[in-house]
Amino acid sequence: MFLAYAVVGILLALVLAASAFLTFTKNPKITESMTRVGVPDSWLPRLAALKAAGAIGLLIGLAVPLIGAAAAVGIVLYFIGAVIAHIRAKDKEMAPAIVLASIAVAALILRVLSA
Repeated sequence: MFLAYAVVGILLALVLAASAFLTFTKNPKITESMTRVGVPDSWLPRLAALKAAGAIGLLIGLAVPLIGAAAAVGIVLYFIGAVIAHIRAKDKEMAPAIVLASIAVAALILRVLSA
């Protein structure tokens, strides 16, 4: 199970790191999506920091299971919030948030089972 967590955790961490970078740099594709669901520009640095912290936590979780599990829980909650924001805004482009929430759930389950 640890190898499965390592693969899922590292891949999810890479995606989160890229998303955090794009959010920090206010990439138009990211900012358009967040604006569409009502996220104020002032929240972008905080949201990017949360994604970066999640990525770091997943990587630390390779060595410290509790931190990996905590990071996965945080990421699941982050993307559940994203899905809720899309639903409230009646925005149908929520597939990335759903997929990332699902991958985070998988990372959490794998981290717990491999501890």
